[in-house]
Amino acid sequence: MWVARVAHPKLNRFCLVADRAQHVAEQKAADKLRGWDAEISTAITELIANARSGIRSKAPDRLLSPKQRRREMAEQLTAQVQQEMASLGSLLQDGVLVQHSTGVESKDHSAYPVPPPQPYDPQRTPVGPVRGPYLPRFAFLSGLIPSIRRRRVAEAEERFMAARTEWERSKSEVEARNREGRGKYEHDLAEWEAKRKDWLEDQARRNAAIDSKKAAYGRCEPRAVAEHCCALLHVLPYPSIVASKPEIALGGLYSDGVTASEYPDAFPRTFELDYIGETRTVVVDYALPHMETLPSAKGYKYVVSRDEIQPVPVAQAWLNETYDSVLYQVPLRTIYELFRWDDAGALDSVVFNGWANSIDKATGKEVNACVLTIQANKAEFLEINPAQVDPKACFKKLKGISAAKLTALAPVRPILQLNKEDKRFVQAYDVVETLDNSANLAAMDWEDFEHLIREIFEKEFSAAGGDVKITQASRDGGVDAVVFDPDPIRGGKIIIQAKRYTNTVGVSAVRDLFGTIHNEGANKGILVTTADYGPDAYEFAKGKPITLLSGNELLYLLQKHGHKARIDLAEARLLAAERQKTEGKRPSG
Repeated sequence: MWVARVAHPKLNRFCLVADRAQHVAEQKAADKLRGWDAEISTAITELIANARSGIRSKAPDRLLSPKQRRREMAEQLTAQVQQEMASLGSLLQDGVLVQHSTGVESKDHSAYPVPPPQPYDPQRTPVGPVRGPYLPRFAFLSGLIPSIRRRRVAEAEERFMAARTEWERSKSEVEARNREGRGKYEHDLAEWEAKRKDWLEDQARRNAAIDSKKAAYGRCEPRAVAEHCCALLHVLPYPSIVASKPEIALGGLYSDGVTASEYPDAFPRTFELDYIGETRTVVVDYALPHMETLPSAKGYKYVVSRDEIQPVPVAQAWLNETYDSVLYQVPLRTIYELFRWDDAGALDSVVFNGWANSIDKATGKEVNACVLTIQANKAEFLEINPAQVDPKACFKKLKGISAAKLTALAPVRPILQLNKEDKRFVQAYDVVETLDNSANLAAMDWEDFEHLIREIFEKEFSAAGGDVKITQASRDGGVDAVVFDPDPIRGGKIIIQAKRYTNTVGVSAVRDLFGTIHNEGANKGILVTTADYGPDAYEFAKGKPITLLSGNELLYLLQKHGHKARIDLAEARLLAAERQKTEGKRPSG
């Protein structure tokens, strides 16, 4: 854990920031300093504005003498650290007072935020000239002389035609500008309508996803329950969820502003969580804070003779007592929050395993060990008033297990551990590279066929970081392969069943897959066969998270990844009949 102490002398501010990664801790410290710099700039601006308007205000810290500034800084640092020390003793009570939300975003019913383009206001077409004003006027005598009359008439006609030519040019320009303006408006309006349609469709998808998420949680589906619990325990949008169901992810449906369990900045905020639907139990592996995250000073004093601020160290006895109290409060508060805000009634019990980093005195190496573990029953726990209990006494009454002194960080055996490994998974071997045009998939060894399916789906999902594992030989029963796709939207746990059949696959196989999807807590199922499916199979799969891949689609998938093979069902049936005859058994489909 990297801990940085950040101080700003001009503002008399002090705080601790921490993170497991050094660069993240340094970035947090830099962001904090930039925020404080912005505050002091604002304060100076206000002071100047007040001075100009005749308002008297307190001088900023930079106008104080250096000794006065250090004395005030020592006082403020002391007040801040004492507040931090007091908060450590009330972590459990603070958790009781917080009003949590489920973390699921509310549906968005807002209108498209971009206003439509303004309609084009066309320019008025100029009025054309008329001959009247251009007709010549004659004096009595000049009108009688033909040559003068003809000359003036010609001059008037010339002026009229020039004016008409100018009018026609101006009219053409105005009409061109109007056409261009109307065309641009129609283009902008069509573009705006297209963007608005896309935005509304995306809004509808997000709202549907939120409805689906809420409905899944209301049905106590394992994935949704785990996401709900994670939202309660974590203040960040993407908590660390790595458990026996690695497909669990928030997928963007939890906003940054959810009301979640908050602790001091220096505390680690990582955990692993799993929900076991069969026993309605949540198992949490929680990273506990180290003693170094507690304040090392109970106050600060300004020493005039040295002109410096010195910390007043806390007593070791206080550190030991407070650290014990903190480590007992965290599990009780976590259990309370999970039970108290279990809106769907999905939890009967919670298992909390607290893990901490320490130095193994036998080897001198850093180790991560479980130092406390507790299992609580919901009905029993909610009878307790967490705001009034002594954390250690409550922990022991609930049969929690820990060393006598938590400061020793002595390892204990967790009551229940997260199942991060599925014992059904077996070592895979490659098959696809041995294929060629002569290979008949319908006639190949059934175990080779299952490994082929694993391998081709591994190629399919590898681009997105997916992991494909094959299970123990099942001979067309149960789960043949499992895909763990990390994509937060379409990903999750995907069950694959491989059917190397020579006859049409009926609806019973699809029903079996659907039941397996629910039993495994998976998001989707894929059934792959060398043959095809009957109409009843396709009908049953409609509207369900099931994909049916026939023999032709399997060949296309192989070709997509650069491999060739063939499927000849008649040949496979003939070979199977010969094998059965050799073994003295009756052929079967």
